[in-house]
Amino acid sequence: MNTRIRPNVARLTAYTPGEQPDDPQVVKLNTNENPYPPAPAVQEVLRTVQAADLRLYPDPVCRELRTAIAEVHGCTPDHVFCGNGSDEILSLCIRAFCPNRGRIGYFEPSYSLYPVLAAVADVGVAPLPLAEDFTCPPIPPRYDVPVFFWTNPNAPTSMAAPLEDVAALADGSEGVVVLDEAYADFAAAQAEAWAWERPNLLVTRTFSKSYALAGIRLGYALGHPDLIAALFKIKDAYNVDRLTQQIGLAAITDQAYLQSLVSRIKATRARTVEALQQRGYGVALSQTNFLWIKPPADCTAADCFAAWRAQGVLVRYFPGERTGHHLRVTIGTDAQMARFIEVVDLPLPKATTQHAKADNGTGC
Repeated sequence: MNTRIRPNVARLTAYTPGEQPDDPQVVKLNTNENPYPPAPAVQEVLRTVQAADLRLYPDPVCRELRTAIAEVHGCTPDHVFCGNGSDEILSLCIRAFCPNRGRIGYFEPSYSLYPVLAAVADVGVAPLPLAEDFTCPPIPPRYDVPVFFWTNPNAPTSMAAPLEDVAALADGSEGVVVLDEAYADFAAAQAEAWAWERPNLLVTRTFSKSYALAGIRLGYALGHPDLIAALFKIKDAYNVDRLTQQIGLAAITDQAYLQSLVSRIKATRARTVEALQQRGYGVALSQTNFLWIKPPADCTAADCFAAWRAQGVLVRYFPGERTGHHLRVTIGTDAQMARFIEVVDLPLPKATTQHAKADNGTGC
C-alpha cells in the first residue's frame, strides 16, 4: 500500500456507476435516466449561450436559481441550497453535521454511495436492514446518529415509506435526517413542506431524473436556514457552474413540461408492470422511474441479466444476499419498453450466469 494515501481512502471500495455502453443501439435501462429530452427552454439556453460569458465566474450562491426553486416549493431562498448534483450535498452533510468518530445511518439496501462517503470522511456507519419485503423497519430504541440518510422512494427497491415515519424519525432524533428525494416527482407524496417546519430535516432533490438533466449535475437541498447556512460555509467557492445555473433555471420554470414527462413515464411504468406480472414476474410497488423485479422461479436474476444484455437490453443486476434475486429496470420510452418485453419473452439460453457482468453497487 502506498503510505502517502490516507488509510481510509486506500482501503475503501469506490462507488460503482452504472455501465455506459458505447453502442447507441443498446436499449439502456440501467441508470435511471429520463428517456425524454429536457424542457424546450433548455435548448434555447444552449442555443443562445455566449462563449465569452464563460470567462466569468458563476454566481457563487446561485441567487436567481434558488429564488426560482423557492417559488416552486413555497419557501424563501434562505431555505434552498444548490449543489453539484445532490451527491455533493450528501457529502457536505457528512462534513457539516457528523463529528469526528461519529456515524451515519441509512437503510440497507439503499443508495450505495452513503457508505463510500462515510469512508472518505473517515466516519463510521450504522446501517439498518430493510425488512424481508424491503419495507422500512421500525427504528430501534436508542438508535440515534448525527446524520441519517433516508432515500424515499428508495433505490434500488423503488418503494416509498410513509412520510409520517420520516417525520417521526426526525422528531425523535437529535441528529440531522437527510431525506433523499431523488425520485419524489414520480411518487404519490413529497415531504418538502416539512423541511422548514423541522430544524433537523433536510430534503434533497436532483435535476437528473424527472427534469431529464443527468448530464449537467445539479441538485438542491431544502431545509431550515441554519442547516442551509452550514452547507454554504463549507462548499467550494463556485460549486455550480454558470451554464448549469442557466439550464437549471430554464428547466424549473417550466413545471408544466415537468409534469408532462412525469405523467408519460408513470403511464409507461403502469403498462410495463402489468406486462411483467402477466409473465410471472414479481414487481414491487414502484414510486420511481424504475422497477424492482423478481424473475419467476424457473430463472435467476443473473441469468436474465446476462441473456437480456446479450440481446442488447441493459438493465441493472446487483449480486448479494439481499439483492441478488432481483433486477432494476429503468422506465424508458414506449418503444424501448416494448423491446424489453420482447426480450423478456425469449427463452433463456443455457448457462448464462457465468457470463453475467454484474454491477457491484446499488446506486443510480
